[in-house]
Amino acid sequence: MADTIQLMGDCILAFRERYGQGRAIAAPQVGLQKRMIVINIDRPYPIYNPGFHDKSNEMFEIWDDCMSFPDLLVRVRRHRSLKMSFRDENWVEQVWELEGDMAELLQHEYDHLDGILATMRAIDEKSFRWRESR
Repeated sequence: MADTIQLMGDCILAFRERYGQGRAIAAPQVGLQKRMIVINIDRPYPIYNPGFHDKSNEMFEIWDDCMSFPDLLVRVRRHRSLKMSFRDENWVEQVWELEGDMAELLQHEYDHLDGILATMRAIDEKSFRWRESR
């Protein structure tokens, strides 16, 4: 499993080097049928079998980007805060309280676990735009 975590972490770093962004990736994005997310802020950190609860009623809108289509931005709504339960790399149960950017990021990655892309969460038909050239 350590090889898988490193592979996913390396994918994030390669994407970040090319596009200047990228903090996390879900296993289905690299062809793995696992309920796993790897977040790479200062090192690859695996999140196994995540689940959300205590989602806030307050939502916010964001122009979401995705490694699956790096030049497209999609306007979506996300919960401002929530709690996420998951297993860590030692299979110890964790609960994180998330809000703002981190809540948005992990909602985005969680969607990938269920085969949902940001394009499927678009607010309306005007919620798509191309990223400006790099």
